[in-house]
Order: sequence, then C-alpha cells, then structure tokens
Amino acid sequence: MKLVVAIVRPEKLAEVLEALFRAQVQGLTISRVQGHGGEMERVETYRGTTVKMELSEKVRLEIGVSDHFVEPTVKALLAAGRTGAVGDGKVFVLPVEKVYRIRTGEEDRAAVTPVGVDPG
Repeated sequence: MKLVVAIVRPEKLAEVLEALFRAQVQGLTISRVQGHGGEMERVETYRGTTVKMELSEKVRLEIGVSDHFVEPTVKALLAAGRTGAVGDGKVFVLPVEKVYRIRTGEEDRAAVTPVGVDPG
C-alpha cells in the first residue's frame, strides 16, 4: 500500500480529477494549501537578505492506493497536472505501514478498496 500525495495548480484540479476517475482511482482527500518551489513571483531584499514575499495557491491531493494502483495514479496525475511551466507541482509516493477502514474495521488492501469492489 502507498500514499500518493500530489501538489498541483488549482486551475488543473478538474482535469486531474477527471484523469483519476478515468484511471478508476477512487477515494481521495483534497486540501487547499500554499507554498512555493521553483516558481518565482516577487523577490525582495530586506536588510541584505533576499526574501520571497508571496506563496502560491496550490491543491494537495492525498490518495491511499493498493500497490497495483500506484502506477495508474501517478500517470494520471502527471498527465493531467502538467502545463510545462515551473510550478506545476510534485507527486510523492510514500509507503503505508497500516490502514484501517473506521466503519468496518477492514485492514490494509480491503480498507483502501472502494466499497462494493472485491479487493481480490
């Protein structure tokens, strides 16, 4: 099991969600966040120190998936989130030690499998 965390541009969110739906990736959490990476908006010098003055609005998606869904999830995120410009975001794939579905107590793969689908 993995936790796929993606940081994308807010204007790409609809395309990303559509791509994930087409890849049959279900169950995600979305948060509005602020941050900065390689993109430069406004840089000022304050007392001899260069400071970036603004943070960019971004969207953070967190998706818990079984191992066989990692590749389709990442491919969907990369394809739909890309503009080709600095600031498109990042995708992180993190190991998950354990997961539980609160409602049923199911664990691991069964807990990240959408309701009504056989976890096989």
